[in-house]
Amino acid sequence: MMRVAIIGAGVSGLSTAHFLKNRYEIKVFEKDSSPGGLIKCCRVEENLFHICGGHVFNSKRQDVLDWFWKFFDQEEEFSKADRNSAVYMNDDLLVPYPIENHMYMFDKDTQSKFIDDILRLSANSVVPINFEDFLRKQFGDTLYKLYFKPYNEKVWRRDLNKVPLSWLEGKLPIPTVQEMIYNNMNHVKDKAFVHATFWYEKNNGSQYLADKLAEGLDIQYNSEIKDISLRNGKWTVCGEEFDKTVFCGNIKDLPTMLRGVDISGYLDKIDNLEYHGTTAVFCEIKRNPYTWIYLPSPDYECHRIICTGNFSLSNNAEGKMTATIEFTDYISEEDIKENLKKVPYVKKYLTHKYNQYTYPIQDIETRPFIKSLKSELSQSGFYLSGRFADWEYYNMDAAMGAAMDLCKII
Repeated sequence: MMRVAIIGAGVSGLSTAHFLKNRYEIKVFEKDSSPGGLIKCCRVEENLFHICGGHVFNSKRQDVLDWFWKFFDQEEEFSKADRNSAVYMNDDLLVPYPIENHMYMFDKDTQSKFIDDILRLSANSVVPINFEDFLRKQFGDTLYKLYFKPYNEKVWRRDLNKVPLSWLEGKLPIPTVQEMIYNNMNHVKDKAFVHATFWYEKNNGSQYLADKLAEGLDIQYNSEIKDISLRNGKWTVCGEEFDKTVFCGNIKDLPTMLRGVDISGYLDKIDNLEYHGTTAVFCEIKRNPYTWIYLPSPDYECHRIICTGNFSLSNNAEGKMTATIEFTDYISEEDIKENLKKVPYVKKYLTHKYNQYTYPIQDIETRPFIKSLKSELSQSGFYLSGRFADWEYYNMDAAMGAAMDLCKII
């Protein structure tokens, strides 16, 4: 059998290995000592800490669902839950998500302005060309200024008119004016948004998922890849020869490690790719019924509380409730603790983890140049897949789907 090297044992690398293992001899190289990448978890004082966000599973792709459930027992290993999210406006107002369905909870003046906005929306024929245009056209100026603008600027740390719509495709709520009016009149709790329901592991969170997918694969851990070389039609990785290589790492590392293929025409574009990291802060919090709590307030820098303690009882030490509080980019421990004094529900800081790469950021040139680069590399049997290889804002299921689509081509 031909040999394939896979770089990275995150969701994309593990999925790719399974999709190809019946046709090729597969070896996975992972720089850390365990699988998982962005979905890794660890225990802190017997509580489960998602070190980068809080990862749950569902998909709109039936082929991804069919493949995924071949590995797991839904009833025994997973729980199905509703996404019970809320927007924390202040101590007196916690609004269920999505916020546009619950404008009746605001004061009369805000309601009146929102009504004026949505009456104009149907007559607005302007086609949005960026994220700000989309939000204003979709929800009106009142809701944009009240929630969408302050929240998203905390997350993305840039003018929203600089964010292309294509980057957030599939992640944006698109209710009609009629639906917003109906939902507010009837107090409807919309369940049509992305991951409105989700599956979550009963034990060890998404680390359980990664560990299960890693079973039966040939994975070489603690492998810091510094050189991937093409010689005489073969790829050399860690001293071994392979017929093909699938790179599921960070595309920004390619210029310093790739040998034998000329990518000099792409170096500036790769170097200019933008991204955000996150500082995931693990805390003990007050008991609450929520899964996510969104924080648009400018009084503190964090933008959401991911109540992972509510995802599974096994995520908490006895008598505790825990959550991950997310800040965009790096923030010092001193500043974290100063912010936490103002953040609702927080009882005690436990630990934190800074992740340099969490969210890839696109502009209008990103997808065309990535597509061109991938096309050239594939001619030499070198392929890219994954959030930071494709430079796409993938959830777990989207990463699995992208790997599935790539392996059909391979």
